[in-house]
Order: sequence, then C-alpha cells, then structure tokens
Amino acid sequence: MRTQFTLELLALSNELTHMSRLAHDATERITEALAGADLAATYEVFALDERLQQMFAACESRTMALLALQAPVARDLRHVVTAIQVAGELSRIGRRTEAAGQYVYRAHPDAVAPAPVIQALVAMGGLAAECVARVSDSVATGRFVEDDGSDAAAMEDLFKQLNAVLTATEAGIDTAAAIDLALLGSQFQRCVDHAARIARLIRFLDTGIPTESGSLPD
Repeated sequence: MRTQFTLELLALSNELTHMSRLAHDATERITEALAGADLAATYEVFALDERLQQMFAACESRTMALLALQAPVARDLRHVVTAIQVAGELSRIGRRTEAAGQYVYRAHPDAVAPAPVIQALVAMGGLAAECVARVSDSVATGRFVEDDGSDAAAMEDLFKQLNAVLTATEAGIDTAAAIDLALLGSQFQRCVDHAARIARLIRFLDTGIPTESGSLPD
C-alpha cells in the first residue's frame, strides 16, 4: 500500500512538472504571437491551454483518489494538497494565455494594436514568461525561490507604461479600444500573480510555512 502511494505521488509530481513546462511554453508563444501577429503561434497557445486543462482535470482526479483512499497525513498530506493547488494555478495561466490569444485571433491578419502598444505588451509577456519559467524550475526540483515582490513591481511599471501609450494623443486609440487593450495587458499581470502564488505553494511544501492568501480568481 505504501509503495503504491509513493508511486502515485511520483506520478503526480511528474504531471505537475509537465504542466509547468506547458504553461511556460504558452506564455512564450503568446508573446511571440502578439509580436508577429502570428496566427500559427496563437493556435499553439490554444492547444497548450487545452492540454493544460485536461491535465488539471487528471491531477484533480488523482489527488481526490489519494485523499479518499490513502488518507495521507503530515508531509504526505501537504504534498497532495499543494499539488492540486499548484495544478490549479498552472491551469489559470493557461486560461490567461488563451484569453490573450483571442485578441490575436480576432485581429488577424492585422496586429492587435499599433507598434508602440505591441512593444509594451511584448515586454509584459516577456516578463510573465520569465516568471513562469522560474516557478517551472521550482516545480520540477521542489526547491522554492523566495518571492521578493520585484517581479510584481516590475510588471506594475510595465502596465503603467502600457497605459501611458494607450492614452497618448498621438496613438489615436479610442477609449473603448484602450480599455480592451489594457485588459489584454492585465492577462500578463495575472500570470505573474499566479506564478508568485505557485512560488509560495512550493515554499509551503518545502517548509510548512502557510501561504499568505488564497488562490486568485479565474
């Protein structure tokens, strides 16, 4: 029985590692899609999100079975509970990239916005991809990297730059379009928030120190 439980935990860890890599691929590909109005990259983002949602459902089923049938305690329980929370955050990153991909899809063959706006969005996407890559490594190794808030601060600065470009008179973007593009930028902000949440969950798994807040809303 114990051997089977250990194997199930190992399979769960491997699934999370795979999910984290898919989430990183999705953030990279959506950034490339925005930069080049690339419909092929957008379709890849949609496929990556679909795979993430399928894997999240599988992880959810596996963890529910472990809780119901194995009744884990102490660190084993922490491992199982953390796993489903990490899987949830990774699935949400997939949803964020899919939502951003819809902008590229609707605008194709044109870019979603003028060049200065695209540059700001690509910078935000690049930062999001870096953050997800970092937590992907943490998920794979089980070693947490302390979140000092610098990524969130950097993303907030980039979002302010995006808003400045959107409201610049020379950009010629009307209010409705500016709001829509700001919402697009917020998808990358939320990716960084989800990555920070995963970092705290890995710390909880490693140290037992509780996370400060619950999961971000979908």
